[in-house]
Amino acid sequence: ACPFSDDGQLPSLEFMLLAHQFATRARRLSISRCAAEHYCGQGSIMARKLRIQYAGALYHVINRGNYRRDLFMNAAEAQAFLEAFKEAAVRMGWKVHAYVLMRNHYHFALGTPEPNLVAGMHWLQSTWCTRFNRFRKENGHLFQGRYRSLLVENSEVLGKVVDYIHLNPVRAKIVLPEQVSAFRWSSLAGISRGPGWVCDEGWRAGGRYGSQESARHLYVDYLKMIASNEAEWERLGLSGLAKGWAIGSSGWKRAIAKEHAQMALNPGLSREEVAEFKAAKWEAELAQALQMIGKTELDLSTRPYLQPWKLDLADRMQREGGASVAWLANRLQVGKPNSLRSYLSRARSLR
Repeated sequence: ACPFSDDGQLPSLEFMLLAHQFATRARRLSISRCAAEHYCGQGSIMARKLRIQYAGALYHVINRGNYRRDLFMNAAEAQAFLEAFKEAAVRMGWKVHAYVLMRNHYHFALGTPEPNLVAGMHWLQSTWCTRFNRFRKENGHLFQGRYRSLLVENSEVLGKVVDYIHLNPVRAKIVLPEQVSAFRWSSLAGISRGPGWVCDEGWRAGGRYGSQESARHLYVDYLKMIASNEAEWERLGLSGLAKGWAIGSSGWKRAIAKEHAQMALNPGLSREEVAEFKAAKWEAELAQALQMIGKTELDLSTRPYLQPWKLDLADRMQREGGASVAWLANRLQVGKPNSLRSYLSRARSLR
């Protein structure tokens, strides 16, 4: 995002007032929120949506060029972006575990010792937007809206994300499988040569490789071995790691969704991701509610399916947690949504 226009003019007073209002609301929600999308000479102002941030979080970050246009037309532009990324990582104290720069998009795997992903990405994309527009003598939106930041559960999952990122040039058929480490704009090229500014924790994640320097070549050989076998990617869980709002176990997703329930009010997610996020939250609430009334998952499948305690549970989850009737009917195994809706309406009218 770019906070100034290309001719150096400052944002308007209206923009600054809106920024203050957005920041105040963000503090009330206890979740970081930026003031506006960007101001790149077109006078456009867009409210930034919520992101989950906490100390020690791991992320898979993705963004594309606006209208899928090329972000990097030549090596000089790619190198300039990479330098800006390095600077952002140093400024924010990020741990960069992997990256790849493709012609029209990028992938990062990074950790944030402090909850500052939003601040760092705002600086990075603002800086790059300004430099890019001046370099090409253009003026306008560079990125395809908001970047995506998928939460990553732990080091074991991080290792898969790192592999996924390093295999991206092969997936895009830019390089041959045996040349996966030769792609210049991937962190794998540097990892294969020796220690550098990219952390070794990512590719060594989950204890896959020891601390010996020879392990670098073992890791590269491993990627070369699996790079030509997409069926093996599926088996190893290296597919679909750029979808959804989080990458990890269902239990962990439920816990995160419940802890950050405010996200459902205005999530920076697609419609499908919103549905997944809400379902994870309701799953966590259902597990807690079942425990409180002395029931288990097995009790949900016992006959008769429509029992008074299920109606009470559905009523409470809908009123207190906003669970949808369709989701409740399916999870509580009480029949069709319309039937549950009628039962709930009838029960409430008798109170």
